[in-house]
Amino acid sequence: MLNPADEQLAAMLPDGVLRPVTPAYLEEPRGRYHGQAGLIAAPRTTDEVAQIVRACAAARVGIVTRGGGTGLVGGQVMPDGPAPLVLSLERMTALRGIWPEENVLVAEAGMTLQAVRDAAENHGRLFPLSLASQGTAAIGGCLSTNAGGVTALRYGTARALCLGIEAVLPDGSIVNDLKRLRKDNTGYDLRDLLIGAEGSLGVITAASLKLVVPPPNIGTAMLEVPGPEAALTLLALAEGHMAGGVTAFELIGGQGLAFLAETLPEIRQPLPKAHWSVLIEVGLPVGMAPDAALEGLLSDAMERGLVTDGVIAQSGQQAAGFWHLREHIPEANRRIGAISSHDVSLPLSEIAAFILDAGAALAARSDLRVNCFGHLGDGNLHFNLFPAAGRHRAEYDDQRKDLSLLVHEMVVARGGSFSAEHGVGRLKVAELERWGDPARLAAMRAIKSALDPLGIMNPGAVLSQASD
Repeated sequence: MLNPADEQLAAMLPDGVLRPVTPAYLEEPRGRYHGQAGLIAAPRTTDEVAQIVRACAAARVGIVTRGGGTGLVGGQVMPDGPAPLVLSLERMTALRGIWPEENVLVAEAGMTLQAVRDAAENHGRLFPLSLASQGTAAIGGCLSTNAGGVTALRYGTARALCLGIEAVLPDGSIVNDLKRLRKDNTGYDLRDLLIGAEGSLGVITAASLKLVVPPPNIGTAMLEVPGPEAALTLLALAEGHMAGGVTAFELIGGQGLAFLAETLPEIRQPLPKAHWSVLIEVGLPVGMAPDAALEGLLSDAMERGLVTDGVIAQSGQQAAGFWHLREHIPEANRRIGAISSHDVSLPLSEIAAFILDAGAALAARSDLRVNCFGHLGDGNLHFNLFPAAGRHRAEYDDQRKDLSLLVHEMVVARGGSFSAEHGVGRLKVAELERWGDPARLAAMRAIKSALDPLGIMNPGAVLSQASD
């Protein structure tokens, strides 16, 4: 039974867009927040999105836009305050067009990342953004959070892979900017403003995306290294050997391998005893054999003491097995149960010292385990804290905030960011207020006020509601 206000709003919406309010629309993967909703609307077209936004503006009802629901900072759920309308893009999944000769694809925002990648592959092209959640993550959500993933080293984040967008602004007007141009200097770039805004400035409904010709020769290897400092030196060596062909360079800590062995023993581990290891993928042009290139890198690195052991994939299946291992580290973490998780980035030259110093500082505070892994090539670490063996994360509830504050303080002190690729959402609003540059925050609030004077777009996400 709807309350009178929701009934009035429902009467203003396009026919056939309402959905039952079910838990699936109100959950987020880490279980930190449980959302609420007065209404759930699933539009079929951009015009229907615009009608919904105009109705919500007239009724002064907040809008929380939802894609695949895979975000990790609570941006897709609103746990308190007046119940919002949840705007699900689940029905806007069309491939509007693909131009292989231009290396461009236009997709609606509800299309999953995997579907976009498949469509590109069907035309001999690659959409290079790659995430563990790509089977569920929607392209609109990837853009709204400026998702990173494992290939950002070579191809950049979601922002770098977008040429143009279509979006609905908070007053219900539609920005028609689905250009297929590489160069367009015609004033302020609303595309880059809305990308990464996490639904707080408007609703992305479609995007023009960059495709690339996939490298014809791909090679993959797992290499054991003495530590993060050696891994960083290895990265520089690999980039020299591969002439710009390093696609991914992932750091994997031994604690992550131990968690995999404990919770997912069926996953084969090529270097099960490694305290630190690196997963490297290279994509090379015609005439460069990846196996030979990786063998040359391995030999050179071992002579320099940068690598102590290694396995070069001898087949696509074996390479897929290496990636299967890497992509299941978050699942193993989930099964162990983290005290707190940190998505941070640092200048490359600061990473090794941060890992050492942060580990020591945390050990002095509490008996816990650290699983450090992530996209070393672009400076993005997932630095996650877990209870000591035999203990449960609930035993650390009184320490969780202080431990996270310590980690983030050490990151910021080294010129890093407390949010590398997951966004701010609701989880990190206080951190942004604490460490954000004052002039930048003031400009963000001014932009928010100008575009969304009623404060209806994802209230409480990115900027605190008091600042809206």
